[in-house]
Amino acid sequence: MGGIEKHAVQPFSKPFTIHNLVYYAISFVFGLSIGILISLQLKSSSPRPLVVFQAASNLVSSTSPPVPPPSPRNGTFNSSTGISLKEEYQSVMHNMSDQELLLRASSRVPRLQESRGHPKIAFMFLTGGPLPLAPLWENFFEGHQCSYTIYVHSHPRYNQTVPQTSVFYGRRIPSQPVYWGTATMIDAERRLLANALLDPFNQRFVLLSDSCVPLFNFTTIYDYLITSTLSFISVYDDPGKDGRGRYNPQMSPVINVTDWLKGSQWFEMHRDMALHIVSDQTYYSVFKQYCRPPCYNDEHYIATMVNMLYGKLNSNRSITWVDWSREGAHPRKYGYADINHELLSQIRYGSECIYNGNTTSMCFLFARKFSPSTLKPLMRLLHFQY
Repeated sequence: MGGIEKHAVQPFSKPFTIHNLVYYAISFVFGLSIGILISLQLKSSSPRPLVVFQAASNLVSSTSPPVPPPSPRNGTFNSSTGISLKEEYQSVMHNMSDQELLLRASSRVPRLQESRGHPKIAFMFLTGGPLPLAPLWENFFEGHQCSYTIYVHSHPRYNQTVPQTSVFYGRRIPSQPVYWGTATMIDAERRLLANALLDPFNQRFVLLSDSCVPLFNFTTIYDYLITSTLSFISVYDDPGKDGRGRYNPQMSPVINVTDWLKGSQWFEMHRDMALHIVSDQTYYSVFKQYCRPPCYNDEHYIATMVNMLYGKLNSNRSITWVDWSREGAHPRKYGYADINHELLSQIRYGSECIYNGNTTSMCFLFARKFSPSTLKPLMRLLHFQY
């Protein structure tokens, strides 16, 4: 018992003094500091892991899960557009030419599903100047800021401003003059589509005029379009002088007379279709060269090309109601005295069509042409509560 106790309390031999402990402690701290400094130096001077990751991500198959885009930040500059990434998502102004714009929009083909964010509808207004029915649209858009974007193509000399509180504030795109019946009409449509395609969250694209009105509340229209499996582009064969009679034989062999179709200018399409339109050069060039009055590009270009190449992606009908019951080059334009419950009800539910394989009476989501004088009665009759 006494031997065990003596062994237990036996002190360290003299070499292991307090000086030794201090020496080892100082050596440990010095070595740790050197290691940290070397590690930080290597990390700051070697970008290779990032480069390897970027290269690998470019080789991922298109069937792989999409990667969401990075969040725009102040000061991050995009050399291809000449604007910051933050401005690219918040503003529609840029300094690109039409050729640069179409090329940039087309280059986003591999990134169709790049965003896991909330899908939006691009509302594209083609107008010569003001939007006299803007207050009605303000009511329509209210409360749905995350589900839509607005693009306005007006004459470049039009300089009237809108209040900063308006949904149309800052939504004018760089535009060019548009002349009825000429190729400038489809130039404007492609310009609107290309600008809207720059936003990866835009999944449906609606072309509207300054005389268009929505027929239902935003939620109803949003659900109708986002869940649709097809685009809504009017396409039909008109054997008369205003249809096949406008065909120019010089368009052959790219476009034959049997391919020549007609349709409404006021379309709605999904992102795949919009990309096809802005990336097209072959058919656009033929139309620009050989379709001149009395051939009207906006009535034939998209209808003919879509039917030739992407017919299975289209419903072959428009969702914008127009009254062509009167003869002439332009549809009926409604005034103040024309607006009543019966008219709106007839436009909303007076037709029959196919939607996602089922028959429905809800065929039109928008209508035209409504004059500025119809604003007050429309505001009174159209209620967009949701």
